Amino acid sequence: MNDNENIEEEKNADQEKQLDEKSNMSFLEHIQELRKRIIISIVGVIISCACVGYFISDLMNNIFLKPALDAGMELQNLIPFGQPFLYFKVILAAGLILSTPFMLYQFWIFISPALYKNEKKWISKLTFFTSICFLGGVLFSYFVLIPTMLSFAASFGTETIENRIDVNAYFGFISLILIAMGVLFEFPVLSFVLTKMGLVNSKLLSKYRRHSIIVILILAAILTPTPDPISQLIFAAPIFLLYELSIFISWLIGKKKV
Repeated sequence: MNDNENIEEEKNADQEKQLDEKSNMSFLEHIQELRKRIIISIVGVIISCACVGYFISDLMNNIFLKPALDAGMELQNLIPFGQPFLYFKVILAAGLILSTPFMLYQFWIFISPALYKNEKKWISKLTFFTSICFLGGVLFSYFVLIPTMLSFAASFGTETIENRIDVNAYFGFISLILIAMGVLFEFPVLSFVLTKMGLVNSKLLSKYRRHSIIVILILAAILTPTPDPISQLIFAAPIFLLYELSIFISWLIGKKKV
């Protein structure tokens, strides 16, 4: 027992020492570090946008417009200089998605001074899994959710009314779905971080499972512009599975602590 108490005391002393070292950073130093990380992130986005811009023709024809063409939709531009602005928005959006892992890494580096030495080991893993989850949500929405929605939208209604979609409205729709699913796919990572911080546990998440189902269905109804239940279920199903995965991750962490 004495040996265990000594180990615990040494651990607490080491943590207190680490906290003292962190507190030595002044407010101005924190602001300067934040400014540095933001500038580096912006440079990363600019480089990503430049790479995307080089391949913009292939990106537009083979990726951005493909879901609409596969669904048999006709797109049109309704405003002056609409296409140049559209190209700019596509380059910016694709650049942001491409540089997401790099920006996340800069974020974790910024908060690393507030972490203990053993917690700093999470940074590379969190960057990896956060990026994987976000890109997984983007890919799921692009290959599964968006085609289903567009197919429904293209086939619904009377033949008397022609479905000619404004290409800028199409861009807004695509962007909303991609970003929303990318963010929502971060549930497991969020659960990991909050459980490690002691803010949530598996029992708490399980307790609010029914509430989460209602919230997920409401989000599906809001974020899916099509009223068909199939698209909403396709949207909601993976989010609910990710919530269950979050409970399991929280349970594993709690089990290791015990």
